[in-house]
Amino acid sequence: MSEPLVIGVESSCDETGVAIVRGRELLANEVASSVEQHVRFGGVVPEVASRAHLQAIVPALRRATQTADVDLSEIDGVAVTAGPGLMGALVVGLSAAKAIALALNKPLYGLNHLVGHVAVDLLDHGPLPERFGALLVSGGHTSLLVVDDITSQITEVGSTIDDAAGEAYDKVSRLLGMGYPGGPVIDAAAADGNPKAIRFPRGLTSRRDLEAHRFDFSFSGLKTAVSRWVETERLAGRPVPVADVSASFQEAVVDVLTAKAMDMCAHFGLDTLVLGGGVAANSRLRGLLAERADAAGVTVRRPRPGLCTDNGAMIGALGVEVVRRGRRPSSLDIGANSGLPVSTVLV
Repeated sequence: MSEPLVIGVESSCDETGVAIVRGRELLANEVASSVEQHVRFGGVVPEVASRAHLQAIVPALRRATQTADVDLSEIDGVAVTAGPGLMGALVVGLSAAKAIALALNKPLYGLNHLVGHVAVDLLDHGPLPERFGALLVSGGHTSLLVVDDITSQITEVGSTIDDAAGEAYDKVSRLLGMGYPGGPVIDAAAADGNPKAIRFPRGLTSRRDLEAHRFDFSFSGLKTAVSRWVETERLAGRPVPVADVSASFQEAVVDVLTAKAMDMCAHFGLDTLVLGGGVAANSRLRGLLAERADAAGVTVRRPRPGLCTDNGAMIGALGVEVVRRGRRPSSLDIGANSGLPVSTVLV
C-alpha cells in the first residue's frame, strides 16, 4: 500500500504555507512570510496578515505543485489549519483548502495548528513513540503536553497564564530597541552576553506557585522586571548592556521552560520529549534542554530550525497521520476557530 499523499495548508498568523507530503517525505514546502510588513508596527497586525495571505496563497500553491511534480488527482486529502490563530488569517487558508478539496473531490481535514508543531518532527526523525511529552513554545502559546495519540488523544497539562514566551521575547526586544521579531535578535545578542549578569525572576517557581501551577508558565512578571531594570539604568545615566540583558532574560525564560518540561517527564513517566514551535529554534533553549534531558535520561526530538516556524509541512505531516489511521474527514462547512483547544486535533 502506497504512503498517503497530502497537501498541507497553513495560514494561522503571518506565514502562508503550502506543502505536499508523501508519508514521511516532504516533497514541497513553500512559505511566504509577511513579517516585513509588520516590522514597523512592532507586532503582527491581523488585517495586514489576512491581506498578505490572500495575495500569497495561490502563488504558494502553484510553486508547491511544481516543485513536488505530482498529479494532484492522486492526493489522498487536503489538510488545513482550522485553529488556533488569527481569525481572518485562518479563514483565508481554510477557504483555499476547501476550494482545492471541492475541485479535486478529495477529503478535507481541518487540523490543530499546535499539534502540527509536534507532528512535523515525523519528517525529520520518523515514527513517534506510543506515549511521549511535548513542549510547545511560540509567539502565542507555551504549553506542556502528554501525547497518547498524535491524531486523537492529547492532554495539555500546563500552559501560560499570561504572556507566552515568544511574546515576552518580542516585548523585551522592543524595549531594548532591537526590533521585531524579538526571538532571533535576542538570541543573537545573548551570544555576546553574560547570562549570570542579572538575576531576573523565574515565574511560577516558588513553592506556593508550584502547588497551584506546577506545569504552568508566566512571563509577564519577567518582562516587567526587565523593563524596570532597564529604566533604572537609563535614569541613572548608565548605558544599558544589551548583550547582558538579552542573555540574562533568555536564561530566565529557558531555565523555567526546561525545568518544567523535565518535571513533566518525571511526573508522567515519559522518556521522550518533542520540542516544537517557533521559539524551539532558539539556540539556548535547545542547548539547555539537551543538557537537562541527558541528565534525566530523556530523549529529546527537535525538528530542524526551518520546520519550527509556521509552515505547511507541519500540517501536511499531521494530515498524513490522520489519513493513515483512517480518521473521519471534516465537513466542507467547518469554520475557523481562533481558540481551538490543543486537545481537539481534528475538527
